[in-house]
Amino acid sequence: MLLKQPSVLPGFSLTLGFTIFYLCLIVLIPLSMVFLKTATLTWPEFWQAIATPRVLASYRLTFVTAFLAALINVIFGLLTAWVLVRYQFPGKRIVDALIDLPFALPTAVAGISLTFLYAGNGWIGQYLEPLGIKVAFTPIGIIVALMFIGLPFVVRTVQPVLQELEVEVEEAAASLGATRWQTFTLVILPTLWPALLTGFAMAFARGLGEYGSVVFIAGNMPMVSEITSLLIITKLEQYDYKGATAIASVMLVTSFILLLIINLLQWWSNRRYR
Repeated sequence: MLLKQPSVLPGFSLTLGFTIFYLCLIVLIPLSMVFLKTATLTWPEFWQAIATPRVLASYRLTFVTAFLAALINVIFGLLTAWVLVRYQFPGKRIVDALIDLPFALPTAVAGISLTFLYAGNGWIGQYLEPLGIKVAFTPIGIIVALMFIGLPFVVRTVQPVLQELEVEVEEAAASLGATRWQTFTLVILPTLWPALLTGFAMAFARGLGEYGSVVFIAGNMPMVSEITSLLIITKLEQYDYKGATAIASVMLVTSFILLLIINLLQWWSNRRYR
């Protein structure tokens, strides 16, 4: 008779209790305070705080730029992960390490660096402005900053799936007469689709709450390039705590709904391609 090996960790009840306690202390209690503070507002006050033209413009800018940046990162993140997995080249480990740089680099440093690069007199901006392309202090600059901080999420999500995808599968498809496009769309993409959705969701969620890397390059012009995070900070500096928490609660609920939809799509994709 085989004896059950004792677990290295404590029992289920104890670990579950610590998990719930930790989540409540770090996540649930701080988030609940946002809703509790917002609940002190009457409905007209709440609506006035979250539905002014300036606030609506910040919502629109934040969600559109975060969505576009995450979508671009899905394309280039897939290409980057493909190169890192399928090819050997000098300096591969250095390139692989640079992918994680946005995780370690302070976001304010990233924002200042991108501003210097894409400003009118910057290394890259001085060549773009004569072409009529202004990046710094425009919504385009926000997308560039969000692309920078969101790329690692897509690469690190897709990379393990590509490593498990054997090259022989592509060779078998080619031997059966499939073109490169057919091999990608019918063989490779269905396998990568759940990972791509996950990477998109993570990059999108990070973009919604990003502040440090965006605040320098955005220009922060109301109704033009002012993100919601900056607007919340502005409300706090004006001691309008109720207005700040009202806007934050809208962002929190909307982000949760969007992430829930994306997770449902990922679950559906896993069932479909299983």
